[in-house]
Amino acid sequence: MTEEALERQLLVFANDIGALYRREQARAQELEGALRTLKTQYLETVRTLAFVVEAKDAYTGQHLERCRVYGVALLDALGVAADYPDAEFGFLLHDAGKVGIPERILNKPGPLTAAEWRVMRTHPLIGHQMLADIPFMRTAAEVVRSHHEMFDGSGYPEGLKGKDISLAARVFAVVDAFDAMTTDRPYRAALSLDHAVTEIERMAGTQFDPEVVKVFLPLCERLRPAS
Repeated sequence: MTEEALERQLLVFANDIGALYRREQARAQELEGALRTLKTQYLETVRTLAFVVEAKDAYTGQHLERCRVYGVALLDALGVAADYPDAEFGFLLHDAGKVGIPERILNKPGPLTAAEWRVMRTHPLIGHQMLADIPFMRTAAEVVRSHHEMFDGSGYPEGLKGKDISLAARVFAVVDAFDAMTTDRPYRAALSLDHAVTEIERMAGTQFDPEVVKVFLPLCERLRPAS
């Protein structure tokens, strides 16, 4: 083969490789777009389910959506957001198990009896059962199961302690408490940001993971609800 023929063959080969690369790049972009669309659809479906739960518990307002936003921001600050892509579904659905709690208990105006508390404390397990067999909801299911566990082991339903609790659930515990303290509730007005920060710091090591709290506190000013 002459040098000129070899050059022509190499040029054809290079053009073919370039065309193949462009086709694969276009396919990758299409796939990425499809995945984004699918994730958006999943999120909207989960948000709708969460709002159905929220409708049974009127005082919460936009609590679920704020917890999702805060929780995703905290996972990102911890550098682990990519490891827990479905955590935000758990943040939205943490109280999904309340659909199995009788409304006479869920919306009781006065204190619950010991028997009623035993029923109420089953809602994390009910919610976990709802999600556990969905392949893309594994982390979400753990958040739902463990969102009332405490870092010192005094929580429920299993009394898990420390890092036996899913990191996503430990993240949720902090953002859930922050939102509860910094928004108006029927029984009290919203606490100040400084008061909420002081309380979260005080409970680091008992209710909350101290490492998660340390990363969360610098985010508080940015995340607090608009007045």
